[in-house]
Amino acid sequence: MNSQGERWTTDQVLALAPDEASRKAGGKLAAPGPWSETGADEAAVWGQCKGSGEKPYRTVIDLDGPAFTCSCPSRKFPCKHALGLLLLRAGGDGDRAVAAGEPAAWAAEWLAGRRERAGRPAGTAPGGGAASRAPADPEAAERRAARRMQRIGAGAMELEQRLEDLLQSGLASAGRAGGSECHGGGSGSAGGSWDETAARMVDAQAPGLAARVRELGSVVASGADWPARLLEECALVHLLDQGFLGLDRLPAPLAATVRSRVGLTTEAAELLTGPDAATVRDRWLVLAQQDSDDGKLLTRRIFLRGERTGRMALHLSFGGSLRPLDLALPPGLVLDADLAYYPGARPLRAALGERHAPAAPGPVPPGCGIDAALTAYGDALRDDPWLDSWPVVLTDVTPIPGRAGAPWQLADADGESALPLDPRCSGRASRWQLAAISGGAPVTVFGECGHRGFLPLTVWDPTPVSL
Repeated sequence: MNSQGERWTTDQVLALAPDEASRKAGGKLAAPGPWSETGADEAAVWGQCKGSGEKPYRTVIDLDGPAFTCSCPSRKFPCKHALGLLLLRAGGDGDRAVAAGEPAAWAAEWLAGRRERAGRPAGTAPGGGAASRAPADPEAAERRAARRMQRIGAGAMELEQRLEDLLQSGLASAGRAGGSECHGGGSGSAGGSWDETAARMVDAQAPGLAARVRELGSVVASGADWPARLLEECALVHLLDQGFLGLDRLPAPLAATVRSRVGLTTEAAELLTGPDAATVRDRWLVLAQQDSDDGKLLTRRIFLRGERTGRMALHLSFGGSLRPLDLALPPGLVLDADLAYYPGARPLRAALGERHAPAAPGPVPPGCGIDAALTAYGDALRDDPWLDSWPVVLTDVTPIPGRAGAPWQLADADGESALPLDPRCSGRASRWQLAAISGGAPVTVFGECGHRGFLPLTVWDPTPVSL
C-alpha cells in the first residue's frame, strides 16, 4: 500500500495479521460503524475506533514501512484495529469510508516523530548525538568483551565435561531420568538437569549454548527414537564447543558463524554504517512473514530474495509489551533497498538499510525442483553444520496427502522426486489449505527445506497466500 492508487488487496492486508484470531477480529472491524475521524493520504491511514471504554482507540498506520500505533492495550502488531482500518480502506467502498485528507493532529504528531527518527543516520540518538548504547569508552567496552569471551569459554569447557560424563555413563541414563537428568560420575553432572545446565550457560553469557542444551532435554522427552537423535544433538553441541574453544584457528567466515551460534551478535547499526559496512542493493521480493510469541518475546521473521542476485535473506525483529514490532511486510511486495548481511560462512540474516522506492506488488517468484532444493540445503549445511533448514522456492510441486499414517509429501511434476512435509505441519491447517489451493495441480511454494522435511510458508494462487 504505497499510495492512493496502489492499495493492498484484502489478502495482502490479512497477510500482516499475527494469527488467525487477529484476522477474524480485524474483519469484524472492517465496517464504517465503529470508526470516526478516518482519513488517508499517500503515506498514512488513520482513524478512531469505538471500543468498550469511554474513549475511542486512536489508530495510525505509516504506509512507508508499514508501521503501526494504536492506543489499545493489545500486544499484537498489527492489532485488530489497524487490520480493521486497512481492510476498511481495501474494500470496494474504501474511498468513501476512508477519505483522502490531512492527518488529524494526534495522527500527525506520531507520524512526524516516526519520520524524524527514521531520518536520523543509524547509530545516532535524538539531537544528533551518539546512540545511547554506543560505548562511551571504547577501552572499557573492549575489556567487557574480553571478559565475556572468557565466561563463554569457561561455559563451553563445563559443557564439554558434562557431555563427556553423559556419554561415559551411557545415553540410557538420560532416559531413565525421564529426560531431565544427566547422570554421570564426574564433576558435578550427577543429578544435574538439562535446565540447570542451560541456566549455567546463561550465566556464562552464552544464550546460543543454552538453547542447544534445552534442545537436548526436549529430544529425550520426545520419546520416538530419542537415543539416536540425542547422540546427533550431543555431537553438534560438542562441535560448537570445540569451534568456540579453537576460534582463533578457524577461517574468518566460519569463526563468525560459531560466534553467532553461541550468542555473540553484531549490532545492525554497525553492519550498516560501521567501517566494514558492505550493503547489497537489489529489488527484494518478500517471500514470507512469520510471527511467534513465547509469552515474553514477539519474534517476526521476514524472508526475502533478491531479484538480481538471487540471494536469500532473513530479517529478524523482536518486540514485547513496551517494544512493538515495527517492520511489517506482507508476502508479494518488492522492495528496492539495501541489505547488510550478518557475517558468517553461509550468510542469511540481514539488516534492512536504505529503501530507495516505496514497496510495490511483485511477481510470482521463480523456483526450483525438489532435487535442487535438497542440494541447496546440503550446500548450506556444509558451510554451517548447525543449520536446521534453508529457505527455498519450489516450482510445479503438488501436495500429496499421506495415507495410513504416512507423511504428506510434495511431488515434482514428473513424479520422480518427492519431499515429505515437516512433521510440525501435522497439527496445523496449513497442509489442508495448501491442498485446497492446489486442487491437485502443481503450485509454487516457498518454505524451509531441512532435515525434518519441508515446512511450507507461502503458496502463490497466483497471488501469495500465507500458510
